[in-house]
Amino acid sequence: MEDRPAVAFLAHPQPKGDGTSIVMASAVPMSASSPAPGAELLNLLIVDDERAVREGCQEAAESLGFQCYTAENADSAYKILDSRGIDVVLLDVHLPNSGGVELLREIKHRRPQAAIIVTTGAATVHSAVRAMQQGAYDYVTKPFDLDEMKLLLERVAGHVKMAVENRVLRQKIKSKEGFGNIIGRSPEMEKLYRLICKAAGASHSVLILGESGTGKELVARAVHFSGPYRHHPFIPVDCGSLVPTLIETELFGYVKGAFTGAHKAKEGLLSLGEGGTIFLDEIGELSPELQSKLLRALQEKEIRPVGGTKSLPIHVRILAATNCNLEAAIAEGRFRKELYFRLNVLTLRIPPLRERKQDIPLLIGHFISRISRLNGHQLTLSDEALKLILSYDWPGNVRELENCLERAAAVSSGPLMHVGDLPTGVQNAMQPRPLAAAGNGAQVTPMAALEKMAILNAMQQLHGDKIETARQLGIGKTTLYRKLKEYKLSEFGLL
Repeated sequence: MEDRPAVAFLAHPQPKGDGTSIVMASAVPMSASSPAPGAELLNLLIVDDERAVREGCQEAAESLGFQCYTAENADSAYKILDSRGIDVVLLDVHLPNSGGVELLREIKHRRPQAAIIVTTGAATVHSAVRAMQQGAYDYVTKPFDLDEMKLLLERVAGHVKMAVENRVLRQKIKSKEGFGNIIGRSPEMEKLYRLICKAAGASHSVLILGESGTGKELVARAVHFSGPYRHHPFIPVDCGSLVPTLIETELFGYVKGAFTGAHKAKEGLLSLGEGGTIFLDEIGELSPELQSKLLRALQEKEIRPVGGTKSLPIHVRILAATNCNLEAAIAEGRFRKELYFRLNVLTLRIPPLRERKQDIPLLIGHFISRISRLNGHQLTLSDEALKLILSYDWPGNVRELENCLERAAAVSSGPLMHVGDLPTGVQNAMQPRPLAAAGNGAQVTPMAALEKMAILNAMQQLHGDKIETARQLGIGKTTLYRKLKEYKLSEFGLL
C-alpha cells in the first residue's frame, strides 16, 4: 500500500452523569455508515493505554467506515505504523513510559505527511502547545463532547483530502513536464508512463512498438529527456525513408574517396551521437545487410565507416521503433533474430487510440488550443462534430486526429467547426451501410483493394505529392512509401 497522509487522533472516555463514559473517535466525514462502493477505507490507529477508550473509539470509528487498529503503548504503535498504511492515528499525549509528544515526533519522522490531533487535560495545555510545535495539526482538551470532536475531525478530514489532491496534482504536472507532448490519463497511458520512467534511468536498448501515428518518436524523446542522457544529443533516423546505401552512410559515415562524390570524409550519426541517444525509427525496414552491420556495431561498440579500414569506438544508447511484427518478420527470414534480442531488452508498447478513447477529449483540447493560438482566434467543435470524433475508431491514431482537426480548422468558415468541416473519410466512416444478404451473389470488396484505391485517388488528386497525401490520409510517410511498393503503384506513374 502506498504511503498516504496520516491523521493522528486521540481518544478519551467522556464521563456521563450515570457513572458510565462514552468515547470519541472519527476521521474523514462520511454520510453513511460504510464507504461508497469502490472507495478505499481510511486506516485508523488508536493509541491509548485504557482498554475502554480503545474499544469505544474502535466501535465508533468502524460505524463510520474506518479500518481500525489499536495500540496500548508506543512500542505497539510503532509496529503498526511500520506494517500498515495508517491514515489516522488517535493519540494520547500522556502515555505511560513513553510520552505522547515523543511518539508524535517519531510519527512525524516515519510519516512526514501526518496531520496529528492530540488531546490533553485542561491543566496540561502546555503539553498540547509542545505537540503543536512538533507538528500536530490541532488539539482538544478534556472533557470534550461528541459534537466538538466531530467538527474538529471534519476539518482535519478536509485538510487531508486537500493534501492528497495536491500531491496527485503535483505528480501529474511533473509527469506532463517529464513526458513532453505525450497526452493521456487513461490506465493504458499511466502504465506506459511508468515503463518510460524505468527505461529513462537505464542504459540498455529499448524497443518501442506501436501502430503508425501513435507517437513512437514522442515516447523515444520522453525516454531520452527524462533520464541521464538528456544533456547529450538525441538523433532520430528514419530507416524507412532512405535507400539502404544512404542509411549506411548516415549511420556509419564514410571516408574521403569511398565512392564517387565522396570528396571529403563524413562522420556517421553513431559517432556524432556520442554519449546520447540514436533513435532508429521503422527499424523493420532495414535491409538484412544493414541489420548485420548494425548488430556487429552494437555488440562490439564500434563502427567502421564506409570505405574505411579502421574501427571507431561508439558510446551511444539505441532506441528502436517499428509498427511491424518483428517476430513474424523473423519467422519469414526478413529480420535477424540476434538483432531483435539485442534491441528488445525492454519493450514499450504504445496503445492505439481506439484502446484509450477516454483520452480523446484531452487530445482534442490540446490540439484545438494550439491551432487556435496559431490562427489567432478561439476555435471550437459543434456538438455533432464532437460526437462524431468521439465515436470514430481513428485507424491513423493520434496523427490522424491531429490532421482531422487541422483540416477542419482550415476549411471552417467561422470559429465553430461543423461535421461538414471534418475529412470525408471520417464522415463516411460513420455512414450506415446495408449488409448484403447471404447467398444473393453480392460481392464484398477486399480491404486491401479499398486501401489501394484510396491511396491511388489521393495521389492523383494531389498530383503525386507524397507528403501531402500521407498527411491527408492520416498516415506516416514511411507507411505510404511501403504501401506504394506493396500495391505496385509504379504502374500508374506514382513511384
